[in-house]
Amino acid sequence: MNITFVTGNKNKLKEVEKILSANPKISLSSRDVDLPEIQGTAAEISIHKCKQAAEIVNGPVITEDTSLCFNAFNGLPGPYIKWFLKELGPAGLTKMLAAFPDKSAYAKCTLTYSPGPGAEPVLFDGITDGSIVEPRGPTTFGWDPVFLPDGFDQTYAEMSPETKNSISHRYRSLVLLQEYLNKLDH
Repeated sequence: MNITFVTGNKNKLKEVEKILSANPKISLSSRDVDLPEIQGTAAEISIHKCKQAAEIVNGPVITEDTSLCFNAFNGLPGPYIKWFLKELGPAGLTKMLAAFPDKSAYAKCTLTYSPGPGAEPVLFDGITDGSIVEPRGPTTFGWDPVFLPDGFDQTYAEMSPETKNSISHRYRSLVLLQEYLNKLDH
């Protein structure tokens, strides 16, 4: 099955390719399409993006929307993390929680699949619980330096790609997608 991953983020593309490379049933191509993002919940944003992508690509697509959710803020910044990160940087995200004793957070990947134009997209939410810490590790991939997954002593940024790709929110959503696609084959 050939699926187009619609993303302009080379780091996301690398992660998805690496995680899906073990599945011989899925052939992944990518396409950078500028999709306007609506405001709404992660699900609403993801469904809108996926429907647009399926129309443009005219075939099976996956889109992805990543959220970083602070429990002290009832899930915000959530799907708007990209804009917070752009304005504040990783250290600024940590400062947002300075006055709050609760530093717990979760990383959420809403992966959305559509078999093609006109089809209703299917959502796959992968969640990894953790906490927000002072930035540690390389700053090459978004908010990875401030997210410490539960049960680990390294931030996403400090982990090897293999370790991160075996526990991340993106990995978890891709597992759900693969399970769904495998059921379609039977």
